[in-house]
Amino acid sequence: DVQLQASGGGSVQAGGSLRLSCAGSGFTLDDYASGWFRQAPGKEREGVSFISDSDGSTFYIDSVKGRFTISSDNAKNTVYLQMNNLKPEDTAVYYCAVDDEQMSVSDRNRHSESYWGMGYWGKGTLVTVSS
Repeated sequence: DVQLQASGGGSVQAGGSLRLSCAGSGFTLDDYASGWFRQAPGKEREGVSFISDSDGSTFYIDSVKGRFTISSDNAKNTVYLQMNNLKPEDTAVYYCAVDDEQMSVSDRNRHSESYWGMGYWGKGTLVTVSS
């Protein structure tokens, strides 16, 4: 079974940093696309960033470009989201997800931003950014 465990959430002040981790089991990360999503209170879930499994390209939504970095360590089967210069509007529950269907960045972006075609989801980790 594909299992994902996100961790690393917490409370920080605006301008601070956090690194989220998503440890996977039951699959080989190198063969999967991976991504991070978030859901703020009272809002729809939105995609934040993903790594394409077709060529390793990355995609970020505009609001996190230059502040967040997605990366993966295939040896550890773990995906990371380094979040710098955090803002109060980044407050949300963050989820990681993976998918085994190979797609380019453009193809995966054709899916709704709320799931980007990801098939497997982990439980979330809460990030709270205070002003």
